[in-house]
Amino acid sequence: MMKAKLAEWTAAGYHFNLDWLLRSVNTVLTGEAKFQHLHDKGADEVQDALKRANKHIDTCLNLISGRLGLDHDRVFFGRFGVPVMVRYLDQHQGSMDEKERDKLLFWFVQAGMWGRFSGSTESYIDQDLAALDGPDGGLDKLIEQLRLWHGGLRTEPGHFGGWSLGARFYPVLYLITRMGQARDWGTGLPLKASLLGKMSRLDVHHIFPKAQLYKRDYKKTVVNALANFCFLTKDTNIDISDTLPEEYFPEVERAHPGALASQWIPDDKSLWKIENYPAFLEARKALLADEMNKRMEDLLHGDTRWLAGATAPAVEQPDTIGGITSEKEEELLEAINEWVEEMGLPRGELSYDFADPSTGEQRAVFDLAWPNGIQEELSQPVAVLLNEGADVISIASQAGYRCFTTPDAFRDYVQSDILVQESSSA
Repeated sequence: MMKAKLAEWTAAGYHFNLDWLLRSVNTVLTGEAKFQHLHDKGADEVQDALKRANKHIDTCLNLISGRLGLDHDRVFFGRFGVPVMVRYLDQHQGSMDEKERDKLLFWFVQAGMWGRFSGSTESYIDQDLAALDGPDGGLDKLIEQLRLWHGGLRTEPGHFGGWSLGARFYPVLYLITRMGQARDWGTGLPLKASLLGKMSRLDVHHIFPKAQLYKRDYKKTVVNALANFCFLTKDTNIDISDTLPEEYFPEVERAHPGALASQWIPDDKSLWKIENYPAFLEARKALLADEMNKRMEDLLHGDTRWLAGATAPAVEQPDTIGGITSEKEEELLEAINEWVEEMGLPRGELSYDFADPSTGEQRAVFDLAWPNGIQEELSQPVAVLLNEGADVISIASQAGYRCFTTPDAFRDYVQSDILVQESSSA
């Protein structure tokens, strides 16, 4: 039953594993994160909890996809927030009103943004379950606990200072694109979730083309800055190609007035020139932060006390953090995952957020990782790191990961170490 349900979610664009699903079964049945609490439960109890968990997970995915626009795996951050949401839904039978629904989604987004579950997952799930239960428990206490843990919950321009598709705020950029009025620059049509359905192939577009920036000796981290990303349809992305903004922006504005502003492009035309690229990034980060705060205020329906007070300072993402920087890299990594599945082994996590276990602060992004090993709990953690520097490889190695820098080396390892062990144990 569990594998069939996981396959159903995979077909919808979400790759989850058995550990994640069992965690939700556990929270439904025991109100705890640790699996030891399942030990004294009978088969009938577990089966009933699985049915309830499946139903509530479906509800969560529909809410997250429909209301937040996070409609596929690459932008589904904070996935271990779902077992907490599942517990809340199971304990509060009946339909939610709009305010309650949106407050739950507000917590989910905030937990993902600040890496609540990127560190010590079990302990944080347990803390959040405890905040929900008890006579004074509920969503307000859950959000307050998150605010006490992280600090202020408002977004600042510096939070959009990351780079690569592994940046914490990459899903946030996707979220505001889908929740807001962002429009495609080729067709002028809105990129809303309701219009796109499950269209996960919105392309990441570099506003200032990579080739043009590399010609001017910008570093990879600056070329792939989050504030240089937007989302467009594939056709539009191809049509723009390597044209500079000062050339194609006026054409977009003539054909589709307001489409540039809908994607948070500064209206100061001097910032459209490539010589002013750094100033463009700073101006756009401020516009993105304003938009994110508006979207969070919308979810709170005017109860903005959660966004009041001092904001935790943005931690500058180090140049050495790593991450996927091109479609070619992403295609290579997807091909590895598909091959691993064909071998009957579990997929790895793309853009794995490796964080400090106590603070949740992002330390590195591993292109593709199996943090519990390809044979879970039986083999060492593994990371595939394409085109990464020595610093990222060093962080992974020190954390106990076996690192591979080419697809061929990784496949050789799987065939010589993992598959051989599997066949001998069979």
